[in-house]
Amino acid sequence: MATIDISRFWGSIVLFYPFYFAISKKYTTFAAQSNTPTTMENIISPTLIESARQLIHQSTRVVILTHMSPDGDAMGSSLAMRHFLEAQGKEVAVIVPNAFPDFLAWLPKANEDIIYETQPTQANLLLEQADLIICTDFNEPKRIGSLGDKLLTLTCKKMMIDHHLHPSNFPNLTISYPDSPSTCELVYRLITSLSASETHTISTEIATCIYTGMMTDTGNFSFNSNRPDMYQIISELVKAGINKDEIYNRVFNAYSADRMRLMGYCLYNKMKIFPEYHTAFIYLSRKELYRFNFQSGDAEGIVNLPLQIKDIHYSCFMREDKVNPAEKALAGGSKTKIKISLRSQGERPVNVFAKEIFGGGGHANASGGEYYGPLSDAVERFVENFKNYFNK
Repeated sequence: MATIDISRFWGSIVLFYPFYFAISKKYTTFAAQSNTPTTMENIISPTLIESARQLIHQSTRVVILTHMSPDGDAMGSSLAMRHFLEAQGKEVAVIVPNAFPDFLAWLPKANEDIIYETQPTQANLLLEQADLIICTDFNEPKRIGSLGDKLLTLTCKKMMIDHHLHPSNFPNLTISYPDSPSTCELVYRLITSLSASETHTISTEIATCIYTGMMTDTGNFSFNSNRPDMYQIISELVKAGINKDEIYNRVFNAYSADRMRLMGYCLYNKMKIFPEYHTAFIYLSRKELYRFNFQSGDAEGIVNLPLQIKDIHYSCFMREDKVNPAEKALAGGSKTKIKISLRSQGERPVNVFAKEIFGGGGHANASGGEYYGPLSDAVERFVENFKNYFNK
């Protein structure tokens, strides 16, 4: 069947919910919302699937990028795409801005990721040789630090696969669906759509990466996880050979003794409760973190702990960090960065607070942001503002 390279006619194509197309960087509504529940088959339109197929078909060397401080969804989506593309005969490299947590190092081929912070020469060479760059699990260049400036200078084709609000329009093709619980779920839908005519489309390695991202981005399916088609996908991943119990153990039961002590310290010494606002707040300085031999990933999940308390609906966790080289442009001279995580339960959004107070964003029940400046200023900013956003 003959195909048409529609990129000759449209410089940029963007999808989010409902579908939007960007033509010459201007957005026009493509289809109206429907009261019919979205099915697995129509979240990504056939037009976008065909456009993705063409971009992949025309490429030889592919680089996959994901965001700073990669989490399970970032690692899972980027590695799943790598395995898929390598099976198509492509030369593929995954570049991450900085180190990923040890509890994700077991993912298939994670040990081959290029870390831009420590391997900039190799990373830049790969980027300059690429004829396609795929951006997974981030919606704008600043999410990858100084790599973002490099990305915007490259003239090769670019594709974005993401589930965060307000995607930038730098890629040639954007597949964005903010209602998706994870980017990994979008990657599953894309891969299976691209391979619809093949009998075996999802290998065990791909399935393992995808399940890891789906699991971690929903807190082991404890929030943003009530859609039936999610469990249809999980069923297919199990059929593909994953061991979901082993994946859980490798991610959630692989912490160090120091990390467990850090959790205890947070809950006993640092957790502040605002009962009338159903809110819990924890913050840690770098000095406190290093007292417990802090390693990348040790803070994962701490923000979720207070939500186990009866009548606590909102949780905020802040930790002080140093500004790494990839973030100097964002820091504005500050040597200190505060990482902010926000969680909530039920119909109680925290993403508006994250955006308006800390310039961040995310999903209704799971958002975050960053603040460049002293920890005390970030704490004061939270305390002064949260009561205007979090319902009693």
